[in-house]
Amino acid sequence: MVSRDKLITDNFSIKSVIDNLFPEFESALKLYLLDHSSLSSVKAGTQLMRTGQYIKNTMIILEGKVKLYREGDDGEEFFMYYLEPGNACAISMICATKQQTSEIMANAVEDTILLSIPISLMDDMMKEFKTWYYFVLETYRSRFEELLVVIDQIAFKAMDERLYFYLLNQYEKSKNRDLKMTHGEIATDLNSSREVISRLLKKLELRGDLILHRNYIEWLK
Repeated sequence: MVSRDKLITDNFSIKSVIDNLFPEFESALKLYLLDHSSLSSVKAGTQLMRTGQYIKNTMIILEGKVKLYREGDDGEEFFMYYLEPGNACAISMICATKQQTSEIMANAVEDTILLSIPISLMDDMMKEFKTWYYFVLETYRSRFEELLVVIDQIAFKAMDERLYFYLLNQYEKSKNRDLKMTHGEIATDLNSSREVISRLLKKLELRGDLILHRNYIEWLK
């Protein structure tokens, strides 16, 4: 029987993707990843991490998009940030290092291809590969800065400003002016109501920042 990883790699060259996403990785590290990591494909909506779960692997996004968030006692969500191609999950790295359970949730918001690395290898990789060591440090720094932006938005910005910068950030990351997200999804990420977001989106449209279509938002700025 052909393995799941084999089926994926028939149409997805893991080596070429690693070369393209991580040109700074030393050759020995790339070979190590090919030999010791596993490839998986998940559908949009798949839960990848939940609160209280022990983390066995750290994941790198090769294709697709993953949303990280905190879930409250009543099921409300607090959006943290997205992971996109080339990003690694800093939370899984931290939990792996300290052997703690996850305190966040992670869901695939698009069909996603993941590279999973067993946490048991992390210490050796940090010691053996300098480019991996720097990659981990940069991952921690980037995710920390993204959290600071979220905190600043909540603490110091009105909802209309938060919405504008949220959409701008989505465009800058995707480089695609067609933002495929619903008003409800945006409301969840910004911890607001669908009605408030719809009203503010209409204001942004009247101002000329975007055009509202049936199934997507066209960013004009």
